[in-house]
This record gives sequence, C-alpha cells and structure tokens, in this order.
Amino acid sequence: MTSKETTVNTNTEQGRVVIPIAVSADTSPIAPPPDAEPEMVALYEAHKKIYPRSVTGFFSNWRWALVWITQIIFYGLPWLEWGQRQAVLFDLGARRFYIFGLVLYPQDFIYLTGILVISAYSLFLFTAVAGRLWCGYACPQTVYTEMFLWMEKLAEGDRSARMRRDAGPWNLDKIGRKAFKQLMWVSVALATGFSFVGYFTPIRVLAHEFAVWDLGSWEIFWTFFYAFATYGNAGYMREQVCKYMCPYARFQSAMFDKDTMIVTYDVERGEPRGARSKKADPAKLGLGACVDCSLCVQVCPTGIDIRKGLQYECIGCGACADVCDTVMDKVGYARGLVKYSTQNAMSQHWTRNQTLRHVLRPRVLVYTSILGLVVIAMAVSLTLRIPFKVDVVRDRGALARIAEGGRIENVFRLQIMNATEAAQQFHVSVTGMPDLQVVSENDVQIESTQSRWVPVRVQGPMEGAEPGSHTIHFEITASNNVGTVVEKAAFIVPR
Repeated sequence: MTSKETTVNTNTEQGRVVIPIAVSADTSPIAPPPDAEPEMVALYEAHKKIYPRSVTGFFSNWRWALVWITQIIFYGLPWLEWGQRQAVLFDLGARRFYIFGLVLYPQDFIYLTGILVISAYSLFLFTAVAGRLWCGYACPQTVYTEMFLWMEKLAEGDRSARMRRDAGPWNLDKIGRKAFKQLMWVSVALATGFSFVGYFTPIRVLAHEFAVWDLGSWEIFWTFFYAFATYGNAGYMREQVCKYMCPYARFQSAMFDKDTMIVTYDVERGEPRGARSKKADPAKLGLGACVDCSLCVQVCPTGIDIRKGLQYECIGCGACADVCDTVMDKVGYARGLVKYSTQNAMSQHWTRNQTLRHVLRPRVLVYTSILGLVVIAMAVSLTLRIPFKVDVVRDRGALARIAEGGRIENVFRLQIMNATEAAQQFHVSVTGMPDLQVVSENDVQIESTQSRWVPVRVQGPMEGAEPGSHTIHFEITASNNVGTVVEKAAFIVPR
C-alpha cells in the first residue's frame, strides 16, 4: 500500500495553517478479520433527560404571569354562567355555539375563518417583532411544562437533588417522592381533560355524569385522551415536542430577519470566557465578562447553549437572560451579557432607542395594518350581524302545479334559525313577479335559539307569465326590528 501526503488549508483567527495529512492511494475496501464480531452502529443519538434549573427574574415573572392568566381562563371559563346557561359552550349536537351574548350556527363559519386569519397574522407579527414569544410564554406546551416542572421540584427537590436521586438506587424515599409527583401530574392532567370536554358538554352536567360514572363514549375518550396528551407531553416529552414535533420551530426562520428581537449573547463583551475571582480584573487576565458558569445552559428548558448563537431549539423564554443577570450582579459586572436584542443592534452597537426604531420596519407595519383591518372588519361584521338565519329549499314533491282559481303554485321549505335567546315572531313575504303572494301561514313563532322548517306555498298568475324559471326573493322580517333577511329562490312556470 502506498500513500501520499497532501495538505489542508484552514483559516483561523491567527492566520492560515497548513496541516499535512497522509492519504492512502489504495482505495480498495478493507476486509474485516474473519473472526471479528459484528458491531452495532446507532444512527440516532440517545435522548438525555434535561433537568432545567429553577430561575427567577423579569422574564420568569412574565412567564408565570401568563401561566396564571391562561389557566384561570381555561379552567374557569366553563364554569362561568351567562343568564341561564354556560357562558362559553360549543354544543356540537345541537349545532349551536354560545360565546357570551353570541349564538352562532354552522352558517357563521366565516367568523371562525376570521379568527384563524387573526391568529395567523398575530403570530407573523409577534414573530417578526420579537421572535418566538408565543412559544416562550403562552404556548400550552410551555405553560404545562412549567406547571409540571414546578410539581416535580415540589416533590423531588431542586435540579441537583433530582439528578442525584435519579442516578441513585431505588429506596422508600425515592419511591414516595416519585409517587407523589405522579399523583400531582395525573390529577392536573385529568382536570385538564375534564375542563376541555366541559367546553363541549355543559360542565355541570359533565361533573354529575363523572360523579355517577354515566359518561358517553365520546366524553370518556376525549377526557382521557386529552389528559394522556397533557401528561405525556408536559411530563416526559417536554423539549422534544418543541424540537421535533412542533412545525413552528422549523419555519420560524422564514419570519426572522436581522432586526427581529431575539435572545442573544454578546460575544464581543463575553469572550474569551473563563472563571475568575470576584476581585480579579478581567482585562488583566485577558478575559471577557462571561465567567463560564454554564448556568445559562442549566436553566434552558431545551438544553441549548445560547453562547453558540441563535438555534432553532431556542423558544425565546429568556431564562438564560434572567440567570445571567443574576450572575453579573454577583460578580459586579453590568447586566445584559445575555439579553433581548437584534443581530444588527449587536453588530452595529445600537442603543436601545435605535434598536426599537428599527423594529418598526416595513414588514412589521404591513402585518400590523392587515391585522388591524381584519380585526376591524370582524368587529363591524359582528356588530351589524342579523341575529337569525334563513335557508330556502324547494319542495321535492313537485316543481310546480296548477292550484284552484287557475294560479300557478310552487312549494318551498324555509329553515328559520333564531340566534337570539328570546322567542321571536317572523313575517314571510315574497317579491320578484307581479301578483306574487304567500298563501300559507306567513307569520311564524320560533323559540329562543331554536330552528324550525316552515312549508311556504307561493302562488302567481298563469296569464302573462313566461314558461321557465323566474327569480324571486323571500323577505323574512323579525317582529322586534332586528333586521330583514332576503333569500333568493326560483319560481317555476310550467309550459
């Protein structure tokens, strides 16, 4: 076997370095020894459990504030009453959706579309301005992970105690603490599943059904499915959901630019990093402000090192900024070694005011304008919305017939849906052809939040009417003057 020497040029901070490397000229495969044992090669790195360290500070306080706000709303909203009913209830069986004073039907699907558009543009706007704010503070995965970590700390102690206990043998203390943790986790998970189903089944009825164990199959399935998902995702999968399952982590880079506020490490100020005493002068030691304590890694819920730059696993929670400020206070250095800033601000050394001015860039203004227009349109539409719906269907028995007196008669079926919580009287009239009139009952009483199919007979003169289809309009007016709905239909004149 012959070999030849080649060189590889690499650029370092000191200059170009030439490294001689011996490369074999014989490229034929090397056969393993006949008695060699097969070797198992792992294609995937084994998962290592992350033990996030507890942290306090400005961003941590905001995160816990969002935990309290979101969970008070989630757990408390189903128990809130509005009149004689649950304030927020999505009654799929009756196809009615109650949201405080609004009663919506499937025909109001456009409002769901509006909510989705508002949510999407809000996500684009917040991400363009300040990165993954949703992920770091209000995402259910983040919220429940914070809750489950707090319960884990309550049962098993702080980070170092949990690591020692997991590495040690099983004993009564370990079993007892683990069992207490599991009891809290399961209780919160079941309460979460119960509250989720309580948005679709009246929660007081659901509570009674749970008490006597008289639940429907779908209620059982969704309660325990949602509880299991909460238990598994927040208790065990945690950062894996954010890193591998959530698509947002993958496409967030498309919404980032160099003026997006992100959690950043000040490389110029922090490097070279190294340990030192509090009294030491870092300039004399040739060190930066970073004392290399690794606390920023220990507090990170996804286990990354923010000092390596922006990474897709970062959820922007600011825990590393909080703990770094604490360390800076202890060693007597200025805060802000890890902070919310932009890439342009860090490279061009902008002040806070300069950074904020560049945040209001064209794409942010476009997102804000579109979001504002959609919100205004949604609010105006809800304000001007007529609180009843009408669908017109032709009678399938006969297209047209000759009635008494030689008049042409068409029969229709009108579905009138009362979207108010009071009984309403509706008057039905028809226009579109000369001498056209409703000859059946044209005053209809419909109870609150109910719908009713009403047969309507419409007659017109035979003389002077051309054979074929003629467009007519039904006008349905509520007695309380809340509005008039006009629906188009076809009146058939036989040949």
